[in-house]
Amino acid sequence: ARKFNGEIISADSRQIYRGMNIGTGKITKKEMASVKHHLINIKNPGQNYSVGRYKKDALNAINKIIASGKLPILAGGTGLYVSAVINNWEIPKIKEDAKLRKKLEKEITNKGLAFVFKKLVEIDPEAAYIIDPKNPRRVIRAMEIALNSGKKFSEQRKIGKPLYNILEIGLNPPAKILKKRIAMRINQMLNPPTGGGLVKEVEKLVKKYGYKRKALDAIGYREIICYLRKEISLEESVAQMNANTIRYAKRQMTWFKKYNSNTRFVKNKNEAFRLVKKFLKL
Repeated sequence: ARKFNGEIISADSRQIYRGMNIGTGKITKKEMASVKHHLINIKNPGQNYSVGRYKKDALNAINKIIASGKLPILAGGTGLYVSAVINNWEIPKIKEDAKLRKKLEKEITNKGLAFVFKKLVEIDPEAAYIIDPKNPRRVIRAMEIALNSGKKFSEQRKIGKPLYNILEIGLNPPAKILKKRIAMRINQMLNPPTGGGLVKEVEKLVKKYGYKRKALDAIGYREIICYLRKEISLEESVAQMNANTIRYAKRQMTWFKKYNSNTRFVKNKNEAFRLVKKFLKL
């Protein structure tokens, strides 16, 4: 962003929430000095936020950045958010079904999340690539859309006409390096140089908003909540965070290869800089 006079729009479904800083790897004010960031800290964890709302907010930010003569840079790992913007998805407006949700939540409690996720994949095999099998909120919503519309969740979103000329760049380090970085990141979250750490952050959020908030159903927060509720040890929560993050990284790659086929994967920033220069005709 500094190199090409840009501003950043976050495409992270958890960085939108205030107070969720360590577990989301949120950039600090010092780190974002001289570069304006959008769609960070815009909601409280107690408030709901949808992909449809994100698309509207992101397009508004992009248009303002373009109008100011700067380069909009959409950055983040939530594939659903990225695709909604760059593929101009027409998102279905299907209301929440409280009765169905209660039924699915009861099934998850009695038979486990894996059981309900298996039912979803039977209805819609493509959902296996889209939905986080460890995220009950996403699984329930996908089932709700599929059952109440009579159409597969993966077929619900229609791609509209492209709104912008886009260059898609994906950072794709070797698996060995990625795993090492994930382990280092989790260690830094639990033991930051400033003190405190993820456990204290989650304790504070749970005390203020309760542990059942949708916002807290995310990797890092989910496992620490289980630890705080004495369901698992801290060592087990760390092991689960590692495993779940690695799985999520694999799903991200599958997503971008499948639904964002124009993504150009690079190993380092210099490769990315060359692509951007060519794209901007500099």
